[in-house]
Amino acid sequence: MKQVVIIGGGLAGSEAAWQIAKRNINVSLYEMRPTVETGAHVTADLGELVCSNSLGSNLPDRASGVLKTELRRMGSLLMECADQTAIPAGGALAVDRQAFSQLITKRIKENPKIEVIHQEITEIPIGPTIIASGPLTSTKLANSIAEVSGKEHLYFFDAISPIVSFESINMNIAFFGSRYNKGELKEGDYINCPLNQDQYDEFVNDIKRAERITLHSFESAIESGVKAGADKFFEGCLPIEIIAQRGHDTLAYGPMRPVGLIDPQTNRRAHAIVQLRRDNIAGTLYNMVGFQTNLKFPEQKRVFQSIPGLKNAEFVRYGQMHRNTFISAPQLLKTTMQFRCREDLFFAGQITGVEGYVGNFATGLLAGWNSARLLNGKELITLPNTTILGSLCHYVTHANLADFQPMKANFGLLPPLEPNAGKKMSKRDRAKAYAERAITDLETYLSNII
Repeated sequence: MKQVVIIGGGLAGSEAAWQIAKRNINVSLYEMRPTVETGAHVTADLGELVCSNSLGSNLPDRASGVLKTELRRMGSLLMECADQTAIPAGGALAVDRQAFSQLITKRIKENPKIEVIHQEITEIPIGPTIIASGPLTSTKLANSIAEVSGKEHLYFFDAISPIVSFESINMNIAFFGSRYNKGELKEGDYINCPLNQDQYDEFVNDIKRAERITLHSFESAIESGVKAGADKFFEGCLPIEIIAQRGHDTLAYGPMRPVGLIDPQTNRRAHAIVQLRRDNIAGTLYNMVGFQTNLKFPEQKRVFQSIPGLKNAEFVRYGQMHRNTFISAPQLLKTTMQFRCREDLFFAGQITGVEGYVGNFATGLLAGWNSARLLNGKELITLPNTTILGSLCHYVTHANLADFQPMKANFGLLPPLEPNAGKKMSKRDRAKAYAERAITDLETYLSNII
């Protein structure tokens, strides 16, 4: 009987399981929660979103939007679930995080070819296997991966943002609005808390002085096969206090940039803006955008309640930091997501060094396809690197390990466009051309293999 074992019931593991089952192969999907907790998850649902509830841009001329188009074309379960549980977010695709993970869990558990087993796997099994254990891989499994790979792991510290209740936000101060009013803005997409110069200066000084949480021993310990370096943060998800330490104005030019927003109270642009994004369909919860943090919980309450409009904010979830683990993919993986030293072992998701929710389950889709094709005696798939998913897989398997950092989908990973008869293209036209080429090349490739 053909069967694949998948370790990890997150985004990548769930997508991989679905793709394999679609190809009439049995799947044993192991998820250690709730038997073993991660310190960041709060449910036992498959595909739980730990950080933001946004899956990034949904626009057809943005790299993240093109990746979503590719995945819809390739029959992604998680894209289908995301579209069905979407909530207003301007030009982005945001989901009700609870409804999203519950729908994934329902679809997976209803599939007769998939058996979900809530049990920790501490050693890599013999036989066809996909490791999609994510950035919070348990210590025992991480050590097993280190043994089979013979290489050190890398890691960086990641942080999540606080969530506040809508009813606790003072809407006499805060206002609805999207930067430059991009996308079809509906009331409730984003809430903005404006700060003037003095308020911003006080906030920055306060956050620099605020006390941080001491990292847990499992995060700060130098474990077997894991590199040290507690100050190694992922640049795409820096804690708000770390950004503030880099310069007084870095927040105003970063997550608190006020561009494209007019405060209706003053009819002027504020000096800085704290933006909150709807976190559920009901619109009762809002996520503080870009406010990943490792401040102590009382300090978060004190500092963030100093923001205009959040004086009485009720924190449903405080921000926190955790260690994200990923392998030396350029040394260990092929672009098929296949382990170089063992043909029936695949890796998928954030543990490969792919960053971003959609990129994570996209690699799960590819690993699922390829493990099924391996069992069915078919040639494995290497997507064209002119596609977003193909370029992402090419990057994580070919990057220079010396400065290897988790990577999100972006047009910078793609090969250059053909010369346009000497004409200089605008940024928008170039993005459109990249997008059109990606979808065309994907269609051509798929038509030849399916």
